[in-house]
Amino acid sequence: MLKGISPLISPELIKLLMEMGHADEIVIADGNFPAASHAQRLVRCDGHGVPELLAAILPLFPLDSYVEQPASLMAVMPGDNVETPIWDRYRDIVRDHHPGSDLFETVERFAFYERAKNAYAIVATGETALYANLILKKGVVV
Repeated sequence: MLKGISPLISPELIKLLMEMGHADEIVIADGNFPAASHAQRLVRCDGHGVPELLAAILPLFPLDSYVEQPASLMAVMPGDNVETPIWDRYRDIVRDHHPGSDLFETVERFAFYERAKNAYAIVATGETALYANLILKKGVVV
C-alpha cells in the first residue's frame, strides 16, 4: 500500500492508470457488463461499486480538458423503464474533482460497447445498479 492512494486501487489498476496517455479511455463497468469479452486489458474489482472506485480514481486521474465531455454514460435503451440515480452520484463525484459544467455525455448502448472494445482497459466491478457503466477519457497531467 501507499500513502494517499485509496486501498480500492489495486497494484494492477494503478499500473494501468499510469500507463495511459492523453485521450486514452478507461471503462468502469457494472457487474452486468461483458467486460471479459470486450477488454484489451481487464482489471477485476469485484465487490466494489462504481461510485467508490470513481472517487478513488479521480484524485489521480485528470479528465481530458480538450473535449467538451470527457465522461460517457451508457444510455438507457428505449423502452427500458429504468431509473439511473447513480448518474447523479457520478456527477457529484466528478464535480468534486473537476468543477465546471456537465462533463457527461450519454452513448447509445451498442456504440458504448464498441468504444469499450477500443478502450485502454476495462475495470469490472460488482456494481448492481443498471446502466452504471462509465467511460473516462484521460487528460494531461499538469
